[in-house]
Amino acid sequence: CIIMPWLAPAIGQEFFTDVFTRTMIFAIAAISLNLIMGYGGMISFGHAVYIGIGGYTVGILSYHGIDNGWIQWPVAIGLCGVFALIFGAISLRTKGVYFIMITLAFAQMVYFLGISLEEFGGDDGMPAYRSTFGGLIDLYDPLSFYYFVFAMLLAVLYLCHRIIHSRFGMVLQGCKSNEARMQALGFPTYRYKLAAFIISGMICGIAGALFANWNEFVSPAAMHWTRSGDLLIMVILGGMGTLFGPILGTVLFLLLEEYINECMDALLFTGAGG
Repeated sequence: CIIMPWLAPAIGQEFFTDVFTRTMIFAIAAISLNLIMGYGGMISFGHAVYIGIGGYTVGILSYHGIDNGWIQWPVAIGLCGVFALIFGAISLRTKGVYFIMITLAFAQMVYFLGISLEEFGGDDGMPAYRSTFGGLIDLYDPLSFYYFVFAMLLAVLYLCHRIIHSRFGMVLQGCKSNEARMQALGFPTYRYKLAAFIISGMICGIAGALFANWNEFVSPAAMHWTRSGDLLIMVILGGMGTLFGPILGTVLFLLLEEYINECMDALLFTGAGG
């Protein structure tokens, strides 16, 4: 990852830099889901909603002329935390398939809300201008943006590492293994799981803000249930309950997606030529 901005032009494949940027952004989202699913046993089927909330916050604020990242990003992360608090407080009163379905239902509610916002493009989406940080970093510069995303990925990895190996993380993993025993030991498991759910949503909101900046566009498709399904596959593919598993799963998933798309394009081209 570190040398990709120089390696890609050297081998004549400049688009690899863009591909790796996208991969790192979705890796952050996958890491956030792994925190609650891999370590807490909470399988959320609506986690992509926080990508949409984070992205739309950046897009809507830039639409109103507020492109200052020091304002956009705290608001985006804070809103994701508020939504995660509301969704988690209700969802965590259920278990198993009921938890999965209620997280899906909440995400679809926000998805259809995005479609109904005609002022902000509705189903067609809306443009999002890149954040500014008072001259500290220029996100319009491809190299600066790449390393900004890379730095955010490292920061999220470090944060999750500290959480997982803290007392809080041990309790969270205990809830996954045997919640009844943790309650018998006197731990308020509901509060621990809710706190993890909120942290996870806020981290995913970072991925949403990065995605809006990278794509310079945001639409309700970013939080559709199929995107949540993609995140689930990324985590499972790389290995749940491991720190670097979501990154590996994201790389494998997106490479496989690119390969399938190329094969489909080749088949369509061959069919059209025939």
